[in-house]
Amino acid sequence: MNISPDKKIYFLSDFHLGAPDHASSLVREKKIVAFLESIRYNAAQIFIVGDIFDFWYEYTKVVPKGYVRLLGKLAELTDSGIDIHVFVGNHDMWMSGYFEKELNIPVYHHPKTFEWNNKRFYIGHGDGLGPGDHGFKFIKKIFRSKLCQWLFGQLHPTWGIGLANYFSRKSREKTGSSDEVFLGEENEWLIIYSKEVLQKEHFDFFIFGHRHLPLNCKLADNSRYINLGDWIRNFTYAVFDGNDVQLHKWEC
Repeated sequence: MNISPDKKIYFLSDFHLGAPDHASSLVREKKIVAFLESIRYNAAQIFIVGDIFDFWYEYTKVVPKGYVRLLGKLAELTDSGIDIHVFVGNHDMWMSGYFEKELNIPVYHHPKTFEWNNKRFYIGHGDGLGPGDHGFKFIKKIFRSKLCQWLFGQLHPTWGIGLANYFSRKSREKTGSSDEVFLGEENEWLIIYSKEVLQKEHFDFFIFGHRHLPLNCKLADNSRYINLGDWIRNFTYAVFDGNDVQLHKWEC
């Protein structure tokens, strides 16, 4: 697929709406909506690469309240003909049809490949990829099991969402500011993972979220790893102009 010279593809991730409280989340949500409005006239496609919400669970007839500004803007953009793609993250993996039905947005639960203008992209949230972190990978398998999701769905939303928000807050307290530190190419597990994939198949760009640290690293002469950062501290995003991908910071 080719994109026209006057159009661009945008990538952003890790909004974590709902955290750490309603007031600060609302400020962040308004910034995201303003950004989406600013790109609507030259966006060919928009990719949101995971962790839109700090927690999300779709009961049969209930979704977490709030986020109406963002959801309304996404609906407005898709209704106007702009393709939007969403990847689940480790905080909002329990999506099961609401975005597809209400917003006409495809939702991906695993990394996916795309190609535009003869440039190949490998895109995913990034959680659970690469070496190490076996404890998280085990927990992720449990959380992604249909049985686990069904059992959680039997809890009343007041209890279920309250419990999930508690554990999500504890997770943030544990990690603290560790995401702000670049570990070096030999220790950045998404760089390691990208290089392993690259040995088997060529991609011009590997685009991930999850890390919360904006990164643009050369993997080979014609391949790069890009981490999108977040919209908590960095307010960063990536743009593909038909030839290259660059990281930018949103200043509103």
